[in-house]
Amino acid sequence: MPTQSLHKRKNELANTEKQLEILSNGIFVNGELPTFKEKIAETGQFPLRPRKTEILQINVGYMCNQVCSHCHVDAGPDRKEIMTRETMQQCLDVIKYTGAHTLDLTGGAPEMNPSFRWFVEEASKLGVKDFIVRSNLTIIMANKKYHDLPGFFKKHKIHVVSSMPHWTKGKTDRQRGDGVFNKSISALKKLNAVGYGMPDSDLKLDLIYNPSGAFLPTDQASMEKDFKKVLLEDFGIHFHELFAITNLPISRFLDYLIASENYEDYMYSLVEAFNPAAVQNVMCTNTISVSWDGWLYDCDFNQMLGLKVNSPVKHIKDYNEDILNDRNILISQHCYGCTAGSGSSCQGTVT
Repeated sequence: MPTQSLHKRKNELANTEKQLEILSNGIFVNGELPTFKEKIAETGQFPLRPRKTEILQINVGYMCNQVCSHCHVDAGPDRKEIMTRETMQQCLDVIKYTGAHTLDLTGGAPEMNPSFRWFVEEASKLGVKDFIVRSNLTIIMANKKYHDLPGFFKKHKIHVVSSMPHWTKGKTDRQRGDGVFNKSISALKKLNAVGYGMPDSDLKLDLIYNPSGAFLPTDQASMEKDFKKVLLEDFGIHFHELFAITNLPISRFLDYLIASENYEDYMYSLVEAFNPAAVQNVMCTNTISVSWDGWLYDCDFNQMLGLKVNSPVKHIKDYNEDILNDRNILISQHCYGCTAGSGSSCQGTVT
């Protein structure tokens, strides 16, 4: 299925209310499958409550130079949602006093925000323990104004987390577009050249794997070994860790599941693979997600469904960690994706 036509296709699945209706009903309404609420209640884990906030994940905009078929953000070149410098300043004000030890910048391609470098420079002065930028790699090769990103990342000791669907050209390009694999390899070589991902280097370079179809990722540790072996032998590329992330049935991936008639089978797979141990460590329990316009969410996935935090504090300008930590986390059927098998989060498996 061509990713460009998928992105342009205008239908009611693009509406978040329609997506929530599909997730809430469908194969769940007649008792065919237990709802996620019912499932975690069976193990005494409802309501789901946050622990101490450790990660502040900030989406600085949905604009991207790619249109990937699995993208839960529905990102692309024509998206106009971009975080303003005013909202970035509100985020910086929060970073100064939040207890979070990790700052995680995401998009779209976060580097395409016009104030991205200013934000990184200002945020890096605040002494965050782990400063992550999620890069799609190809942005580094997009045009000359991005070619110096590896050096910029190194200067500010950024932890680079990059998407890499597979070690083969065919699977990568089918999922993310023609030419993506070769550009990703070139970008990884540039990152390696300045020290990223090298053995014993403190310049962290991690890769993310998402399945290319309606199936769950295999064991993260074994996949990491395969990725490292092939990328080193074939291209001389080093990286530190591989994160295997389950595709959640929302946004563009839900559109794909419906169009390919895989939705019911995929949801059955997620429910059958439910792991109660994974519930304890899902990312919504230690993360606050901030949207491009400053609204607060339990996670990046809830952000895409418009499910703001169930708290009196809903915007970054009103941020209060004590109040936010006294809330119930909003859940729906897509949460099965984070608790299937070894579990899934933006940092990979959770068990």
